[in-house]
Amino acid sequence: MKDFVRQTTVVLTVAATIAVNILANALPLNGLNTGEISDRFKVYFVPAGYVFSIWGLIYIGLIAYAVFQALPSQRENPRLRQTGYLVAASGLANIVWLFLWHYEQFPLTLIAMFALLGILIVIYQGLGIGLTLVSVAETWTVRVPFSIYLGWITVATVANVTDVLYYLNWDGFGVTPEIWMLIVLAVVLLIAALVSFDRRDIAYSLVILWALVGIAVKHSAVSLVATASLITAALVAVILIYNLFQRKTAQS
Repeated sequence: MKDFVRQTTVVLTVAATIAVNILANALPLNGLNTGEISDRFKVYFVPAGYVFSIWGLIYIGLIAYAVFQALPSQRENPRLRQTGYLVAASGLANIVWLFLWHYEQFPLTLIAMFALLGILIVIYQGLGIGLTLVSVAETWTVRVPFSIYLGWITVATVANVTDVLYYLNWDGFGVTPEIWMLIVLAVVLLIAALVSFDRRDIAYSLVILWALVGIAVKHSAVSLVATASLITAALVAVILIYNLFQRKTAQS
């Protein structure tokens, strides 16, 4: 019975998360859509509009996960047992962030965003992504969706921080926004490298690449930002390919 309650809770929370995300822009919440608010912040760590289409892929992944974990055959899956209620909590954090963002409580959005990021990291660890072998079905309906989700929320967290600092009129200690962008890109590269060396997670790295190229496209008129973003993307790709080659060599 406990497992059934958990499975049902996950299904309902995933459905609510997707519904609120869609309605946030369809209604929209507080008369503002998410992109309109984001455009107010004149920061560099924001990708071109088309990049946000990744939410469609995240929704599909979450639906696939919700269906898979609800199957009777998965009721006693230890990984899904361990992470089920965390997934529900991540959905609540996502919903809270949306309301805070649309009602322009920008400093408070950081609390919800860091909560979401932290929960997804714990889920990622609990699923054993990149460390253990599971069935093909579980790989594509559980592991890949959460790799993509975590990858995007990693990017979104960095963007959220830069937005809030802009909102608070932070002067950057006198350092120019372009130089701060280079520092931010270095941090993103470090995070991507750590995940790649530790997990060799293709989906996670591809999301980072997707975002970095999108940043270069959006800020193509600022050569330093565009070039640095593309170089960072290239380094992420090289690190991923190197680690995948190392894994293949070790297995042969």
